[in-house]
Amino acid sequence: MAYDSFSVLKSSAVPMPIENVDTDQIIPARFLKATERKGFGDNLFRDWRYDKNDQPKQDFVLNNPTYSGKILVGGKNFGSGSSREHAAWAIYDYGFRCVVSSFFADIFRGNAINVGILPVQVSPEFLHEIFTAIEKDSKTELVVDLPAQTITISATGASESFAINGYKKHNLLNGFDDIDYLQAMKSEIADFASKR
Repeated sequence: MAYDSFSVLKSSAVPMPIENVDTDQIIPARFLKATERKGFGDNLFRDWRYDKNDQPKQDFVLNNPTYSGKILVGGKNFGSGSSREHAAWAIYDYGFRCVVSSFFADIFRGNAINVGILPVQVSPEFLHEIFTAIEKDSKTELVVDLPAQTITISATGASESFAINGYKKHNLLNGFDDIDYLQAMKSEIADFASKR
């Protein structure tokens, strides 16, 4: 498996109601030197998390111990900007397994799914409900059910469906990247080839 399989995630969430978060803000270009997926979480939102003296900025949400969890709730248009696979690597390496927004940049959405992060796109109204619930209680739990393709606010029971490509859903459920998917079909491919 390329990454942890994803089925149902129950977790508190980290709210970041900032719109138009681009990939350079997620992981600044100066940290793109490595080619392995490890260590990028240390620099997730680096310029928002730390000042010029590498001291944590107390007003940034990732430095606030009030919030924690495996779900990042972002504002509209999350992951815009350059095609930077490292942005998804940084989010995964930090510990997030799901990002919720009312809109994702297409390239970011694809990169996220390819490394095991589920991007859940919800309506602007439901996104507002999520932010409101977290504001009332920082420990509010969200339930992201990939098989059912729903996201639910546990405290209120409010729920909404989300869309995902069937092939990508299969891969997330199994922890497969594209190569894992093909390897899982090895015997079928060999059988097909032998009959040609």
